Amino acid sequence: MVTSSIETSFATHQLGNSDLKITPIGYGAWAIGGGNWEFAWGAQDDAESIKTIERALDAGINWIDTAAIYGLGHSEEVVAKALKNSGKKPYIFTKCSMRWDADGQIYRSLKAASIEEELENSLRRLKVETIDLYQIHWPNPEGELEEGWETLARFQKQGKVRYIGVSNFNVDQMKKVQKIAPITSLQPPYSMLNRGVEAEVLPFCKENHIGVINYSPMVSGLLTGKMTAERIANMPADDWRKRSANFNEPKLSRNLKLVELLREIGGQHGVQPGVVAIAWTLRKPAVTAAIVGARRPDQVDGILPAATFRLSEAELAQIEAFLQGNV
Repeated sequence: MVTSSIETSFATHQLGNSDLKITPIGYGAWAIGGGNWEFAWGAQDDAESIKTIERALDAGINWIDTAAIYGLGHSEEVVAKALKNSGKKPYIFTKCSMRWDADGQIYRSLKAASIEEELENSLRRLKVETIDLYQIHWPNPEGELEEGWETLARFQKQGKVRYIGVSNFNVDQMKKVQKIAPITSLQPPYSMLNRGVEAEVLPFCKENHIGVINYSPMVSGLLTGKMTAERIANMPADDWRKRSANFNEPKLSRNLKLVELLREIGGQHGVQPGVVAIAWTLRKPAVTAAIVGARRPDQVDGILPAATFRLSEAELAQIEAFLQGNV
C-alpha cells in the first residue's frame, strides 16, 4: 500500500512534440464531476475526491486530465481545490467543445468565440494562468474543426495554453488540423474491449510523433475486478454506465469472464485485474501514458503498480486468445 507520505518514483515519458515529461499513468477526473448530467457517474463526495487526487499526487502521479464538461464545470473546480490543499504542481490537461445551456443540455461548438469563452471559464475554475495541454474533446461539429484548431493554435501563441491536442479524432481529422498547427497529443479510448485505434490511429501517431494518452483502459471500472451484475443493477439512475452495451447482456457475461482471466494473471504477481488491463494498453510503443480514474484513495493505491507492471509474451498471448475466441 502507498501511503500519502510516500512518493513513488516513476519513469516519465515525453508527450509528443512537447517538453512535458509525464508519468505512465495520469489521474482522470471524469467521474468526480458529480451527478445530474448526461454522462455522470452518479453523485460524488467532493471531500473524498479531493483526498483521492491528493493521494495520487503524493504517490508521484504528475498529471491530471479533466474537461470543462465533466460535471458541467464541477470537475475542474474540485481539481482546483485539491491543488490548493496539496501544494503539488502537476501538469493540468483539460478539454473544450462540449458546452451546456441553462438547463444542462449539452451541445457542441468549435466556433472561435465559444472556445474563447470556454478557455476563460476553465482558467477561472482551475485557478491557473496557463493550461499545460488544451484539447478539442470531440471533433464535432466537423465543419468547425479548422476554426477550432486555429483558435487553439492562437491560444498557444498567446501563452494561455502551453500545448494543444485532440481527443477522439480519426486519422483523416488529424491530417486536416495538422495542416494548421502541429498536434502534441491524441486522447483516444483504448482498452481490451475497444481496440479500434490499433490498425490506423496508433501507427499514424507514432509516425507523426503525436503522443497518445488513452482513456478508459479499465473500461470505466468494468475491468477493475470490483464489478458485478448486482453492483451494476444497483448503480444510481444517473450513472451513464447503466446504458452502456459493455455493462449489459449479452456482452456483460463475456466481459466478467475476461476479468477472471485478468484476476488469474494479476494474482500471480500480486496485482489487481485493473492493473493488468492498464498495462495491456501501455504495452503499445505508440501509447505514451494512460488516464486512470479513481474516486477513493484506496483505488489509487490499487492501480499504482500499473505504472511499472509489464505483461510477459505468454500472458499477452493468453489474453489475445481469450479476446479472439470470445468476440
